[in-house]
Amino acid sequence: MSEITARGEKKLVLASGRAHPELAEEIAAALGTELLPISAYDFANGEIYVRSGESVRGTDVFVIQAHPAPLNNWLMEQLIMIDSLKRASAKRITVVSPFYPYARQDKKGRGREPISARLVADLYKTAGANRLMSVDLHTSQIQGFFDGPVDHLMAIPLLADYIRTRVDADNVTVVSPDTGRVRVAEQWAERLGGSPLAFVHKSRDLTVPNQAVSKQVVGQVEGRTCVLIDDMIDTGGTISGAVQVLKNAGAKDVIIAATHAVFSDPAARRLAESGAREVVVTNTLPIPSEKRFPQLTVLSIAPLIARAIREVFDDGSVTSLFDGNA
Repeated sequence: MSEITARGEKKLVLASGRAHPELAEEIAAALGTELLPISAYDFANGEIYVRSGESVRGTDVFVIQAHPAPLNNWLMEQLIMIDSLKRASAKRITVVSPFYPYARQDKKGRGREPISARLVADLYKTAGANRLMSVDLHTSQIQGFFDGPVDHLMAIPLLADYIRTRVDADNVTVVSPDTGRVRVAEQWAERLGGSPLAFVHKSRDLTVPNQAVSKQVVGQVEGRTCVLIDDMIDTGGTISGAVQVLKNAGAKDVIIAATHAVFSDPAARRLAESGAREVVVTNTLPIPSEKRFPQLTVLSIAPLIARAIREVFDDGSVTSLFDGNA
């Protein structure tokens, strides 16, 4: 039996939605390539149209989309992009969602609630995605929702390395905003040279969104610089309340570090008035000028995502980006 063997090389293609083109351009520049030309617009009734300007047949496509407000629009646009690329015969499609949509709805807190984070994973798979890449998922269990490889990138090295230049390492306490993120706080403490840990006890009414009350801090904070860590800041109420609790407990000063700057109103005002010395975030989400304030520092996540994309494309090890072991 005779066979025909294809000898073509693999081709990497970056495609971006319209939610955060600046981040996509930074990623493309870090990889030394250009973004796929895409025609995308909205019909009068809100329907989204997407079409690639070039052939993607047989290519390895990475579909980058941020998910700021209005999140549902940008999620739908990404799903339509995936579908169009699948129908255009892309060989493999990787979803790059730095801020995973609906990540907070990862379990049933009460009866009759949805698990929307699982639904989003199913939507990605149904649309035609083969692989998922995201940064600092709200909970690690979300990795199990997607039926395929998931690359869970961590912003801790980026944030912690910056924080280390801003503090006295011998006088730092890493503070978790609640008991649920103590494991992440341990990773932070290790990165900062074995700093002690503390956590803020808070209560939350499950029937009221975006509302939690910080009550007291458990741990050594008096006279120390506290690094208050979290995965996201939405309205800023919880994190601002935690700053006040730490100040009342005798903290010398407080630096807030978070990966995803959702910054729904009135987050910018709350953070600016919270008393924190600095608020450090990444650009997984776009931060418009009206939501920026003097204490805000924004670090670029693009180099990390670019390195991860390169490892996936080259069939390398994404894990080695974080622990050095392939």
